[in-house]
Amino acid sequence: MPHPQPAIPSRILSRTDPVERALRWGAALLAGVAIALGATMVRAQSDENITVSHGFSDLGGLVYDADFTHLNYVNPDAPKGGEISTWARGTFDSMNPYTRKGRAHGFSVLPYEQIMISTADDAYGSYCMLCETLEYPESQDWVIFNLRPEARFSDGSPLTAEDVKFTYDLMTEQGLPSFSSSVKSLIPSAEVLGPQRIKFFFNPDVPKKGRIGQAGYFVVFQKKWYDDTGARLDESRLENSPGSGPYVISEVEVNRRIVATRNPDYWGKDLPIMQGRANFDKMRVEFFADSTAAIEGLKAGVYTFRQETSSIDWATSYDFPNIDDGTIVKKELPNGSLPAASGFVFNLRKEKFQDVRVRQALGAMFNFTWTNDTLQYGLFAHRTSFWENTPLAATGLPEGRELELLQKLGDLVDPAILTEPAVMPSPGSDRQLDRDALTAASALLDAAGWMTGPEGIRMKDGQPLTVELVENNPSFDRILLPYIDNLKRLGVKAVYNRIDDAQYTLRVREHDFDMVFDNYVNGLEEGLGISQRYGCEDRDDVFNPAGFCSPAVDQLIDDVVKSETLEDMQASVRAIDRILRAEYFVVPVWYNNTFWVAYYDMFEHPEPLPPYALGQLDFWWYNAEKAKNIAGTISDDGDADATLIAGVLGFLALAGFVGYRIRRKRRLANADSGPIASSR
Repeated sequence: MPHPQPAIPSRILSRTDPVERALRWGAALLAGVAIALGATMVRAQSDENITVSHGFSDLGGLVYDADFTHLNYVNPDAPKGGEISTWARGTFDSMNPYTRKGRAHGFSVLPYEQIMISTADDAYGSYCMLCETLEYPESQDWVIFNLRPEARFSDGSPLTAEDVKFTYDLMTEQGLPSFSSSVKSLIPSAEVLGPQRIKFFFNPDVPKKGRIGQAGYFVVFQKKWYDDTGARLDESRLENSPGSGPYVISEVEVNRRIVATRNPDYWGKDLPIMQGRANFDKMRVEFFADSTAAIEGLKAGVYTFRQETSSIDWATSYDFPNIDDGTIVKKELPNGSLPAASGFVFNLRKEKFQDVRVRQALGAMFNFTWTNDTLQYGLFAHRTSFWENTPLAATGLPEGRELELLQKLGDLVDPAILTEPAVMPSPGSDRQLDRDALTAASALLDAAGWMTGPEGIRMKDGQPLTVELVENNPSFDRILLPYIDNLKRLGVKAVYNRIDDAQYTLRVREHDFDMVFDNYVNGLEEGLGISQRYGCEDRDDVFNPAGFCSPAVDQLIDDVVKSETLEDMQASVRAIDRILRAEYFVVPVWYNNTFWVAYYDMFEHPEPLPPYALGQLDFWWYNAEKAKNIAGTISDDGDADATLIAGVLGFLALAGFVGYRIRRKRRLANADSGPIASSR
């Protein structure tokens, strides 16, 4: 399944959650976080108009002017205090997420702030955070950020332009290779103009759109700490450098918990953009072996807030006394974020997956209808587009500007792209093995030269068609094993290999897999960052797990980057979406347009929530009076409770898995036998 990692922001999920926002900052430099003038003033300098502004949006006006007092969706009078605690599955062994060494959790980025940030109700705008204003010429050949003189690191030292310049140098010298090279190609140099003035120079060959916003998404590290300690950005470590954010990491216990404590001397607490935010005195994450153990931890009060992602757990695991008596609130909240394009990702670096007919055949064996109705309680919808439920999703036949862009590609695209509706995945049927899908998939493999051999295995050039699907989350067993069964019925030597977290991270990073359940995180506004996910130059980037590459898409990426209007950007992305779906390198699965949450009844949130964030770690708050009423239900000994729960649930999980395999074998023994024979 998808795992925490820095990812392309592009105006996306959980825009103001501090963990999500910070984790995604790095790739934001490549994300085309488009920018234009908000409430601004213009002055002349060297015969060129210079714009001075508090925020930007290339594709529309800003929601907030320079004089706003607080964000529209927060409670500016929210009380400060209390603790919120959540959970994470698996392990961690690092607090540095900016290296490929080790496995870091999202809390590791909490101490750091960006020069500019987005909000949860403005799809296209960015606003000054560490900066007070920014300046740029009409040509956008450069940008100057005027930093806030009151900005401080958590140790009380000033945050200056020297720290920003140091961060730029550190990222380009020691950052992830694909990231550092992209930064250098976009921003060849930076110059300190004064204690609070930093200037970034842009490559004139890079399209104007998105340059400034990408520079604004830098986080800032403290130069002195790195100089004093000799630490490197490309090493795994458990210590954080001082940051400027409202929280500092106060406790790290490897594979058990991380605690972040609010800095009472936080420099930015009076800023309008921070009103009603960072309300908890402490935020804690507890680690569990699996979801089942974590639910028991919630019942026992080991932690207090859970965002559920498992349909079976949401449907069956929340009928305990604390739910019935109202101690724990179970609630569905609206989620207007663009869902990640998740599914079974083919590794296109493998020769056997080069033929789209093979990918289509293997994908046809995933039965969404049966999976959703039987295993997921009918709680999900079928994802069809990489930009689901947005104006960026291709629908029906191409027309208008989208059609023009596709026609311009000539022989680079299949003519059917122009004359047939956008590819839609087969919904499947109410039986695990959809016989129609099996027949169609068999014909596709025949056409691709993978014929059924004497033992019922698909063969080509004397080699069997083998597929290994790797995963590290045991809660996915019940979803993935039936898919593996269906692939075997097609004559594929399919294997499901569940491995530990460390192995999984290593194998995915090194592209050592056939198929993996993963996702592509896209945005409501696309720019340069789209090439990091779908461009040929970055086909081996961590954000392109399939290794997808298409010259046609490369050309359309240029159109996205050069677009000057919202309509042109959307048409260009729709054309890309249409091609991506035809290439079928991800088997689309499900999505959910609601947040499933369960939490102890001592937290409150604004009504209504903003469209693009749940924000439990950002703008929710603690109600001390409610907390008094449930104080006895929350554990004071999280260590003992978590250890006992993990041990008991580990045994039960193993027993359940073995039982499932036995039942599955019995079911297969009674099912129709053998793959469909070759149609030849």
